[in-house]
Amino acid sequence: MPSDTPPGNLIVFADFKCIAQGSTADVLAQLRERRDDTPYLVFNEQTGELLDFDVHNRAGAVAHAASAETAEEAPRGVGRPKLGVVAREVTLLPRHWDWLNRQPGGASVALRRLVQEASRVNADRDAVRASREAAYRFMTAIAGALPGFEEATRALFADERERFEALIGSWPADLRIHLQKLSAAGWSTTA
Repeated sequence: MPSDTPPGNLIVFADFKCIAQGSTADVLAQLRERRDDTPYLVFNEQTGELLDFDVHNRAGAVAHAASAETAEEAPRGVGRPKLGVVAREVTLLPRHWDWLNRQPGGASVALRRLVQEASRVNADRDAVRASREAAYRFMTAIAGALPGFEEATRALFADERERFEALIGSWPADLRIHLQKLSAAGWSTTA
């Protein structure tokens, strides 16, 4: 799922080799100094998301590769925008609305409490999922034609770290190192 905020750090690959890394400004400067015209891919270093990066843009703006999937803007004036509260539509069954409306503070307060509790309880599982998804996004964009790609993808989502490591073992070093970094939080700590 693409984020709406600009990436913190970028990483750039050309021919499976890392050629630039750092903040948007740092990467922009590094790419402008390049004398090689080998095509390159720019990624969000943390999420593995492929980005559309225009090195000739003087402002150094970064756009998501899936720009057609931009998030829908919430209408202005609804909610409490100054507090960061945004109103959106939620569809529930009548019995769910009845239960929510009986809660102290009403439906909005109850929903915020439920979401906060669920995010706290599921934090570890969410981190594992996010790590695997980041590794998958990166792998799909850059390594789809490499030997063992499909099996490595299966091993990633099956929580088979040793098999995953063996399958990507013959891949170029920079690519393998970044995949290991992205997938690190995705390996289950329980057996």
